[in-house]
Amino acid sequence: MSTKLYVGNLSFSTEEEKLRSLFSEYGEVVSVNIVTDRETGRSRGFGFVEMSDSESAKQAEQALNGNEFDGRPLKVNEAKPRAEGGGGRARGRRY
Repeated sequence: MSTKLYVGNLSFSTEEEKLRSLFSEYGEVVSVNIVTDRETGRSRGFGFVEMSDSESAKQAEQALNGNEFDGRPLKVNEAKPRAEGGGGRARGRRY
């Protein structure tokens, strides 16, 4: 079963392929997604890396959390499941 990792404090210039290459040293990378701003398309400074198994994910987390990458110390930990329901603003509601 695959495990998704949260990767924070990314440089705004970090590319998905560089991140994939970094994490592939610890096991098979299923997917990489750097989150971007909807309006500007610019990186928001964090992303997600999905590893093929939990052991590889654990090794990557232990090895990379706090290590410098593209000039910034990475924050790596297991991603928390997304909360159910809609987030964001309550548009058009009056209280």
